[in-house]
Amino acid sequence: MTIRKRQPTHPGGILKRHYFEPLSLTITEVAENIGVSRKTLSKIINERGSITPDMALRLSKAFNTSAELWLNLQATYDLWIASQRSKDWQRIKTLIPA
Repeated sequence: MTIRKRQPTHPGGILKRHYFEPLSLTITEVAENIGVSRKTLSKIINERGSITPDMALRLSKAFNTSAELWLNLQATYDLWIASQRSKDWQRIKTLIPA
């Protein structure tokens, strides 16, 4: 198993830099458009909240992307964070050789 050395970008950072800023979108207008609270979207944009499957579907529709894109970004970020918080998993013996 290979874990990235560098922290991957949180999906909220990608939303902010690749969609909100270039398109001059506000959290309020996007939240209203996708049918979520401003607080929920703000947490994601400010990298304090996670992309759920429901949110991935909403973002994919709003930004003409795939839901899988948003879920994969979140999963990659979450896995990296988990790998850094605890090193216990590194002591597990491989049961099936590669």
